[in-house]
Amino acid sequence: MLCTLCNSPSTPFYEDKKRPYFRCSQCDLIFVDPQTYLPQEEEKAIYEFHQNDPNDTRYREFLSQLSTPLVKKLAPGMSGLDFGCGPGPTLNLMLEEQDMIMSVYDIYYTPDSGQLSRQYDFVTCSEVTEHFNKPGLAWPQLIDLVKPDGWLGVMTWMFTKETVEQFKQWTYKNDPTHVSFYTPRTMQWIAQHFQLSIETVNDRVILFRKNKVAL
Repeated sequence: MLCTLCNSPSTPFYEDKKRPYFRCSQCDLIFVDPQTYLPQEEEKAIYEFHQNDPNDTRYREFLSQLSTPLVKKLAPGMSGLDFGCGPGPTLNLMLEEQDMIMSVYDIYYTPDSGQLSRQYDFVTCSEVTEHFNKPGLAWPQLIDLVKPDGWLGVMTWMFTKETVEQFKQWTYKNDPTHVSFYTPRTMQWIAQHFQLSIETVNDRVILFRKNKVAL
């Protein structure tokens, strides 16, 4: 099985009743067998159950894990894109409240491809990268949206353990729309491969900075 991110050889890592998981020997991505991906209509039906309410204080607190450290890197008036905003865009509103100029894009809910034809001072991607069924294509697209010297803020729950038994107990894998799982080593590989600086805030939030000049 070839890795869906870096196309390197991968080995079986774990298998439950629904799908097998593989782990890449090069970038350390853990991913499910592509043959088990849900059809788009089934995937979207699951998203419909997400309770993403901009007025939900708890949801805002959750998103603030990303917005708070990111805003410290930004200046008022900067342009940003919330990539994968979902059915109830909220992060963009929180950043607009911090005097940012925001656009949104979502493959299902706001599929305006025009938003992907320009670059931004920063891009946010909250609880999205784990849904990438072709991360080897999606990550370059995501990074290309960021201006040189700009920021890419990513929120996804990284797998910080090592053993199969620990992965078995990890609830994040149980969502059938989650197909790509990142470890700290995966994020370091992404930073190195795409020539980005990286700041790991915690096991859910990573800030990448696009270098002005290739290293």
